[in-house]
Amino acid sequence: QVQLVESGGGLVQAGGSLRLSCVASGTTFDRQTMRWFRQAPGNQRGFVAFITHDGYTQYADSVKGRFTISRDNAKNTVYLQMNNLKSEDTAIYYCNQPPEYWGQGTQVTVSS
Repeated sequence: QVQLVESGGGLVQAGGSLRLSCVASGTTFDRQTMRWFRQAPGNQRGFVAFITHDGYTQYADSVKGRFTISRDNAKNTVYLQMNNLKSEDTAIYYCNQPPEYWGQGTQVTVSS
């Protein structure tokens, strides 16, 4: 059974940084594309970034230049480094192994 556990969320001031982590188990992690999504109150869950098994990355336009996705296959972990955070980044952030595996989410709150 695939399990994804996110951590690293919290409260930060605008302009600050956070690093989210997602640890995967029960999966051949080094063969998987991994994705981050987020969901703000009243909004649908939206794509943030993905990384392929060999390190190719893509980002939503809203986070390009501020967020960086990376992975450590030895630790079965995918990261999301978030810099220059804005109030509109406030959301629950979810890790995803496509198509159907999701973590429980970690709350990120950015105060202005």
